[in-house]
Amino acid sequence: MTATVEVEPGLYDIPAELYHADPIPGGSLSSTGAKKLASTCPAKFKYWLDNPESHTKALDLGTAAHRLVLDDGPELVLVDAEKWNTNAIKDEVAAIRAEGGIPLKRHELEQVEAMAAELRRDPEAARLLQPGSGVAEQSAFWNDNGIWRRARFDWLRHDGQIADYKTARSCKHEDLERTFYEHGYAQQQEWYIDAGVALDLIDPEKPFQFVLQEKEPPYLVVVTTCDPMARGIGRHLNEVALNTYAICRETGEWPGYLPNPMTALPAWVERQYA
Repeated sequence: MTATVEVEPGLYDIPAELYHADPIPGGSLSSTGAKKLASTCPAKFKYWLDNPESHTKALDLGTAAHRLVLDDGPELVLVDAEKWNTNAIKDEVAAIRAEGGIPLKRHELEQVEAMAAELRRDPEAARLLQPGSGVAEQSAFWNDNGIWRRARFDWLRHDGQIADYKTARSCKHEDLERTFYEHGYAQQQEWYIDAGVALDLIDPEKPFQFVLQEKEPPYLVVVTTCDPMARGIGRHLNEVALNTYAICRETGEWPGYLPNPMTALPAWVERQYA
């Protein structure tokens, strides 16, 4: 698939770099883009679209964990130096990145290896992500009433179920609620279900499952899905994002924040002084 040919709706096995570069002529909206549109203004979304974010250490570790858990993704390359502050080491790291790999220090490589081993000891997570039970990192593209949408499945099981692997600071119940809100996981769940249904890839009766794992020992794992209320909110936010995207694409205008002539204090302050 390239941006120079007409793209047909479907599931494609393409590199992550091509997916994130958006091979759809004229552009498409991803789940990440929809989350940004729903949480901020079109102007900030457009800036993000035109200025891709560079890699971060947290992103590297998450991608490395994905590589070992899903057995798919960039090569993990050990750079066996405690500090990466010499020109020689910096050049080595840059060369690894240029070739599409992820450079890791020894303790980082040992960390993601331990995470993958611990995940395989969790019965439910191991069943969902069992090697051979599905395919990893597949890219879906579909046209929704004139708007191209895209999604990249972590793990699309052969039995029609979607599983998505994520690392987290904490998998404690109340912390997960905050994480799901801050990272828009309810939006992602509904977006990916839309992709699966549109392309007839999933069994709608099988729940979408998040497999979350803490990044610190003992690397605890939780398997969960959004409740009906969260799903409804996620679907609504996706509709808002799609409508906003369609209008901005049609007009060519990506406005900033709405005028706000007066600003109140937080509700809890008002309650305190009531």
